[in-house]
Amino acid sequence: MGHYEDLWYEIHDDINNRGLNEEFEAQLKKMRSQDKHKYKEVRDRWSYAHTKVVKLFDKKISNKKALN
Repeated sequence: MGHYEDLWYEIHDDINNRGLNEEFEAQLKKMRSQDKHKYKEVRDRWSYAHTKVVKLFDKKISNKKALN
């Protein structure tokens, strides 16, 4: 596999394992209408969306653990 395929596979695999498909797709959809992301390459958009969704997920998990 090439470099791009490896990245896409890793992101796709991580998102699926965490069950964040809907959040990831929603983030990509949101980014399509934002000027900041409109002209970025797909690789860059996927990386940004992955980082953002995972960060929010981890934050939510840590908040739940703090409440317990």
